[in-house]
Amino acid sequence: MNIEDWKSQIKRGTLELCILLMIDRRAWYGYEIISELESTPSLSVKESTVYPLLRRLLKEELLSSFWQESAEGLPPRKYYSITEKGREYLAAMTAEWDKLLVSIDSIKNGKEGSYGSDIK
Repeated sequence: MNIEDWKSQIKRGTLELCILLMIDRRAWYGYEIISELESTPSLSVKESTVYPLLRRLLKEELLSSFWQESAEGLPPRKYYSITEKGREYLAAMTAEWDKLLVSIDSIKNGKEGSYGSDIK
């Protein structure tokens, strides 16, 4: 396995968390999400990755959507906002992410015995 494959796997595994964190702050439209992620090269993704993920999150009722006219005379944009169910899921994801980071940091810094029971 090369480093690019590993980076791709990590990105796929964290993209849902990143998108939910963004949408928790305010409503976003799809292309805006993609552009924001592109501003951080390690999170840059293609439309073919983001839109199916947004559709799945809508289907799971973690997000809702609405159409809004553009002020610039462009076609209406579909905005995504987080639901209460989505906020609960995001809170659980964030708690697990924080535990994972603590465990990784413990292993990285050689703190034996302090990480064995953190990940379930």
